[in-house]
Amino acid sequence: MPLCMGCMQEIGSRTVCPFCGFDNTEQQQAPFLPYGTVLANRYIVGAGIDTNGESTRYLGFDKQTGDVVTVCEFLPIGLFSRGEGETELRVNYENRIGFSKLKDDFLNYFRVVSELRELSALTNVHNIFEQNNTAYVIEENEDLIPFEEYVERSGGSLEWDIARPLFMPVISALEALHKRGVGHYAIAPKNMYITAQGKVKIAGFATESERKRGTALKSQLFSGAAAPEQYDDNFPLDDITDIYGFCATLFYALTGRLPKNATERLKDSRLLMSTNTVKRLPPHVVSALANGLQVERENRITDFDELRSQLSVAHTAKAIQDEISRTASMNLSQISDGKQKRKGSHISVVLISAAVTVLILGVIGYFWLRNNPFAGMFGNETVATQPTTENTEWTGPVVPNYVGKTYDDAVKAAQNDSSIKIVRNFTDEFNNEYAEGIVMAQNPPAGSKITPEDTEAGVTVSLTVSRGKKLRELPEIEGMGLEKASTEIAAQGLIGSAIEYQYSDKYNEGIVLGYKDKKAGETVEFGTNLTLIVSKGKEPVATDAQQ
Repeated sequence: MPLCMGCMQEIGSRTVCPFCGFDNTEQQQAPFLPYGTVLANRYIVGAGIDTNGESTRYLGFDKQTGDVVTVCEFLPIGLFSRGEGETELRVNYENRIGFSKLKDDFLNYFRVVSELRELSALTNVHNIFEQNNTAYVIEENEDLIPFEEYVERSGGSLEWDIARPLFMPVISALEALHKRGVGHYAIAPKNMYITAQGKVKIAGFATESERKRGTALKSQLFSGAAAPEQYDDNFPLDDITDIYGFCATLFYALTGRLPKNATERLKDSRLLMSTNTVKRLPPHVVSALANGLQVERENRITDFDELRSQLSVAHTAKAIQDEISRTASMNLSQISDGKQKRKGSHISVVLISAAVTVLILGVIGYFWLRNNPFAGMFGNETVATQPTTENTEWTGPVVPNYVGKTYDDAVKAAQNDSSIKIVRNFTDEFNNEYAEGIVMAQNPPAGSKITPEDTEAGVTVSLTVSRGKKLRELPEIEGMGLEKASTEIAAQGLIGSAIEYQYSDKYNEGIVLGYKDKKAGETVEFGTNLTLIVSKGKEPVATDAQQ
């Protein structure tokens, strides 16, 4: 049962997949597992999905159930070696103790996640085991929409009524993780997805060592969503850290952009939001965002119950109602038992309640406008900017800029720099600005400082390569031979997977007449399967004898 390593569909003897266009003659570069590696006599490993300083995820196939799965391999960059075509990890001698400790943390972390499978926002873990001198986690592979794409499809931002049911289960998931002694620490738009049922799924799970600076792992932090303390060497992380990432991601959902990088916000803590956005959001939501995104930890929301409460109007309404009841009771006690006063008591309670409500709302509004961190920060043209470096005063070596180069040229450029190691991000992305094969993004960004410690250990730079435009124009293929037409179609990232034959007075047998239900010049999405119409030659003319 030959499978495509790019989508795990059966492809028979074909090398180029007719479903996803993946070329199965290619090899997966070391140190990643070779295509077709079988784990636990059950799971077939395919193409890589993504990687960070602690682990790598691959597409996989479960031979026992017939399901497509995700295989997560513990793969701490810099602590091991593995050659081309090999599966066993060779741990560096000087790193063996640290490697073992980090692997145990990795296993314990995912055991906690697996115990919480009833929570809709968390990944469903099927299996955890050790092999090849490392550890593996088998996760459910779902058909998901990236959260950033979901927001873009929604007009660039979400209304609060849409965002609220999406984000509340995330609070419950984070709360459950922290009650068991672990956190996520990477809640960010890139680590959230939407299921076919319209629910949020969190991705990007990793141990605490991967989510802060100063550990043996190459940290992966998400600019704008990582809390300030995550940039400090080996600072203990907790629920307050996850609250920052949660609020930053909610901020993105409601505004269409992330806050500034946390290191930059330490110098200027303002949260920039347009006046129109502020007007369309409930005041208590704006206030909760401000409190959850405080750069000083002592000023930030400190627990998930408080976060949940501040994002709900219930606590405000209850406080107002309590004050109304208290004031009304106090005034009632002053009313005499006289008949006339008793007649007016009901009216008095109503008038007093209304007056107190207006007074309390006015006081709340006054103090909110006076004290909220957004005051004076609004403008129709305000934009949150992303920094390119962590410290603009750094005068030492920095990460070069590889954006705009071909991937091969970027690799060649890094060969002369022993402090840089290039890794290609598995998730190449469509981009209208950069042509196919051109580096469109890198992490760490160009200009990031390279410390002496980084120089010694080597800085791993992950490159995202453009897949070109998502919409491709159908090439003119009329009059071509089938082989040439197929080549022209493949050059556009499209697939001619089916053929229909028709008689033609114009073209000889085997010549392409065109597309079924489409015309040259039309645009279709990358990877679209096309049906080609091919000539059968002239239709035979019936003779008198045949008649």
